[in-house]
Amino acid sequence: MRTYTDLSITAARIVDVAESLIQRQGLNGFSYNNIARAVGIRKPSVHHHFSTKADLVHVVTQRYVDRFISQLERLDHSHAAPKDKLLSYAQLFQDTSQSARLCLCGMLGAESESLPNPIREHLQTFFNANLLWLTATLAMAWPRRAGSAQGTALLLLSSLEGAMIVGRTLLVNDAPMQAAKALFDQLDC
Repeated sequence: MRTYTDLSITAARIVDVAESLIQRQGLNGFSYNNIARAVGIRKPSVHHHFSTKADLVHVVTQRYVDRFISQLERLDHSHAAPKDKLLSYAQLFQDTSQSARLCLCGMLGAESESLPNPIREHLQTFFNANLLWLTATLAMAWPRRAGSAQGTALLLLSSLEGAMIVGRTLLVNDAPMQAAKALFDQLDC
């Protein structure tokens, strides 16, 4: 199957537009016509690059997951204190939310049962990588509570994903950061 690392300039632009549309409208909220208009090409040209929507979403998801995992690695290298890492992690969700988007994997996760296996595998990679990173970071931040770090990681990730949805619906621009700070206050962070 195709990867995002070998895309032409036009194919990369198609992936950019598809990612934005999925984050704003969901998987079924866009068509190849929408993409063709946004990129400035004809619909058959979109099909030339990605014969099916599943092929396109596979590449979109693969790229999103790889980029997010790279951001987690950057957080590890740019912050020494676990608490700073966690605040910066929450900021990733805040930044996405402020651009009127939802997390791509959160958006697709709601539809995971109907997605092809390669896409579901990317979603699982995303959520597993986030949970592993959060568990390790939380265990460093609160060594006495290391045993509960896994559950707290799930709580934090779920809170951030959910805060994006609730914030979008209620027009609360800083919902992910509010949720993160409230949770950190509860944890005595």
